Amino acid sequence: MSLYCGIACRRKSFWSYRLLSTYVTKSRYLFELKEDDDACKKAQQTGAFYLFHSLAPLLQKSEHQYQAPQHSLLELERLLAKFGQDTQRIEDSVLIGCSEQHEAWFALDLGLNSSSSINASLQKPEMETELKGSFMELRKALFQLNTKDASLLSTAQALLRWHDGHQFCSRSGQPTKKNMAGSKRVCPSNKIIYYPQMAPVVITLVSDGTRCLLARQSSFPKGMYSALAGFCDIGESLEEAVRREVAEEVGLEVERLQYSASQHWPFPNSSLMIACHATVKSGQTEIQVNLRELEAAGWFSHDEVATALRRNNPYTQQQNGTFWLPPKLAIAHQLIKEWVEKPNCSTLPA
Repeated sequence: MSLYCGIACRRKSFWSYRLLSTYVTKSRYLFELKEDDDACKKAQQTGAFYLFHSLAPLLQKSEHQYQAPQHSLLELERLLAKFGQDTQRIEDSVLIGCSEQHEAWFALDLGLNSSSSINASLQKPEMETELKGSFMELRKALFQLNTKDASLLSTAQALLRWHDGHQFCSRSGQPTKKNMAGSKRVCPSNKIIYYPQMAPVVITLVSDGTRCLLARQSSFPKGMYSALAGFCDIGESLEEAVRREVAEEVGLEVERLQYSASQHWPFPNSSLMIACHATVKSGQTEIQVNLRELEAAGWFSHDEVATALRRNNPYTQQQNGTFWLPPKLAIAHQLIKEWVEKPNCSTLPA
């Protein structure tokens, strides 16, 4: 009996140890905050807040980078009081993550009005002066942020935008109510629950074995080329979406493809970028650009792409006849870098 108890206790201790790994405890803590409004409100007491104004994050310049300052609940309450705002506005904040020490992180937009808000939006210039920073368009600042801030602010903006656009029930027309964490909205009249969603997008780097295909849209910054990308249609598999997008945009047929990685992308309305490598059929490499989708597309050699990857600061050092690639933080950059390092990575049949 004592031997059995000893074994059982050791097993219990072993499984408890495994459950208390950093990743597991963080995940379960965040789950608790999403499901329990009281726990989430308690977490705000010791949490940190990132501030936005009309979906633009508050940033402070630090040498050649931007930093996203954090504010405590007490600092936020003082700020709202100074501008004549009710602290109830803090309930419009959304949970965006936590530290390994379980300090919860929230985001609050001071320029958007919720359907239940009794306060007007705060004026941007006055807020910037008080907070000693600037509310900047995230798309322009994203590549000058560190990885942690870029990820948190992307998540925050996507959630804040989703809540701003889903304040009313599509069935009843009545105002919906967010939970404390902002992980869902509920219609009080019919109990329908709405959850934040992302749109799946395939982004594909096409190769013919020795060259890769890069394209640009008219909306791209001058000189920038990237991989092909498009939204998945309802009913499509990932493989079908890749084949269709390549056929639609450049008139080529995919023979093989390989999944690479995925990335959340907040622009324009929160997408899940699913990155793939693809190879087109041998002898069928003549590009037919769909001008409704693209401005230009072409085949680029390994040396040309490798040189573009090494080119520093493309925003200010462009030269006539040269092109540049998406910055390192974008999954398109990683996809192109993979091909340069291993050109024959598209090996799976489509």
